[in-house]
Amino acid sequence: MKPAHDPMPNAAAMALTRRHFFGRTATGIGVAALASLLNENHAYAGSDGYLSTPHHVPTAKRVIYLFMSGAPSQMDLFDYKPAMDALYDQDLPESIRQGQRLTTMTSGQNRFPIAPSMFKFAQHGQSGAWMSELLPHMSSVVDDLAIVKSLHTEAINHDPAITYIQTGAQIPGRPSLGAWLSYGLGSENHDLPTFVVLHSRWSAKRDAQALYERLWGAGFLPTRHAGVSLRSQGDPVLYLSNPPGITSARRRRMLDRLRDLNQTAAAQYGDPEIETRIAQYELAYRMQHSVPALTDFSDEPQSVLDLYGPEVTTPGTFAANCLLARRLAERNVRFVQIFIRGWDQHGDLPRDLRLQCRDVDQPTAGLIQDLKRTGLLDDTLVVWGGEFGRTIYCQGNLSRTDYGRDHHPRCFTVLMAGGGVRPGLTYGRTDDFSYNIEENPVHIHDLNATILHCLGVDHERLTFRFQGRDFRLTDVHGRVVQDVLKSA
Repeated sequence: MKPAHDPMPNAAAMALTRRHFFGRTATGIGVAALASLLNENHAYAGSDGYLSTPHHVPTAKRVIYLFMSGAPSQMDLFDYKPAMDALYDQDLPESIRQGQRLTTMTSGQNRFPIAPSMFKFAQHGQSGAWMSELLPHMSSVVDDLAIVKSLHTEAINHDPAITYIQTGAQIPGRPSLGAWLSYGLGSENHDLPTFVVLHSRWSAKRDAQALYERLWGAGFLPTRHAGVSLRSQGDPVLYLSNPPGITSARRRRMLDRLRDLNQTAAAQYGDPEIETRIAQYELAYRMQHSVPALTDFSDEPQSVLDLYGPEVTTPGTFAANCLLARRLAERNVRFVQIFIRGWDQHGDLPRDLRLQCRDVDQPTAGLIQDLKRTGLLDDTLVVWGGEFGRTIYCQGNLSRTDYGRDHHPRCFTVLMAGGGVRPGLTYGRTDDFSYNIEENPVHIHDLNATILHCLGVDHERLTFRFQGRDFRLTDVHGRVVQDVLKSA
């Protein structure tokens, strides 16, 4: 028997924030919004984000973030330090290390011998930027890049460092960068997720730091803003195909009935997550048609496939994912993140770094060339980098042809291209040891603030109230690095 006073509606109402109130789909504005969402004949008209318009005129509409999980060695790839050759196997001066905390991997070493890069560097393009011999293809597009050599972070171990750069906090539970953009700006594609995540196979040692869904999760934002991972085997999305005996028409009828039940529950309880479920079921239905077309490369000319290299037609490779990212970009997917692990080179760095660079060099350059060819680079921001850098001193045994490097949060390099970034720029400078920043430091909060700025978002004004506090991606920090932008 139902009690005379049902506490559920009141409890639900008390839990609603102002944003949830205006997002309710059971009454008022929400009815029109949901009807528009569910109308298959509706011509999609733009953003459904929290911001009705961007805070300022954006220079980018979308982001492709190429994340090198494990931390690539900056002084072996971008941060040329020729003075180190004369200091081979000498101890790193304490005046340089300055008592920096160490990981458990090297804290027990009796000494910290300097390991110069064994790879050759050369200047490339009109900008004259220095690049390693390991990246011949990326060297060919150096004039399209902004090379920021002065990134830094406080995190010294992988999981907190990746969590930090992805979500703005070392402790799990915050929304990821892609989720913030989905929440703030919404979608420009009716038939695909706003935020797509792609995982790549890698060629170096097979054991690597795990990546958790919270790295592309929504945190305390509505769950519809979380990234959707596409798989490289079987259905690109789990349960994308109907099971045997279920036709598309039957699936549609089932979803219609489920929608009716959910709308009734939403009207009764006012739970925003019910609205999220309705929207996600409908998106999943539309993805049954949009995703197979997305992942079918048969319409790509051979000249385009050749840009990405010989592995482009092998699902799950970094090359295939880069081409997939371009196809997502031309379909106006807001945020695409490609992860590739295997960059954690504490030992055998010369061997493993070669393999990793072979995985990503041509596909990265091919992606930039392809975006430029199609005119998408103008309003697509490409970011390439990892969670921190690596030490100039060797971990383990040192020789001229073999060495390893430990984690180094004090400086590392990130590349940016397109979307309003100044091309042909090298920004920031480190000391001769690639250990400390000497000019133009850029914190990871600054990087995220700059990414948001390119998409028209003021990082200080995109907030969400949770547990009595207004949160944002950059916490209470961050500044836009105007010097790397074309408008500067």
